[in-house]
Amino acid sequence: MDLTHVDEKGVKMVEISGKMDVRRRARARGRIRLKEETIMKIKEGKVEKGSVLTTAQIAATLAVKKTPDIIPMCHPLQITGVDIDFEVLDDGIEVTVNVQTVGKTGVEMEAITGVSVALLTIWDMVKAIEKDDKGQYPVTEITDIRVVEKIKGE
Repeated sequence: MDLTHVDEKGVKMVEISGKMDVRRRARARGRIRLKEETIMKIKEGKVEKGSVLTTAQIAATLAVKKTPDIIPMCHPLQITGVDIDFEVLDDGIEVTVNVQTVGKTGVEMEAITGVSVALLTIWDMVKAIEKDDKGQYPVTEITDIRVVEKIKGE
């Protein structure tokens, strides 16, 4: 890819002022695969850095609120609700983020950003346990990040 070429159209934020404010919701989900030892330490509250899921929940909430600061063409929105759920599995953790607003554009980017940052935070919290003797991560993997549902006007 030739990065010296500049697209003639450039970039722009889409004009949305003509749209009506309506209730909007989005749900995103993703997973992180972890070693069984790591899952046990999370369940027992024995991770050195502290409470993994509480930290991931706070990180996801902040990420939802800061999405327009890190995704350039994403409109700033007034977020009216954020819910983060975790399902601790035998081989990892599934994170679900639900975001709500009343506005002119959807909140799917906020929801998927919240999931991504929650998963990255989990990885950061447990990386000392997940590393092998060579400092690599043979098991740890973030997968299946996706928007599960987007609802407008309900």
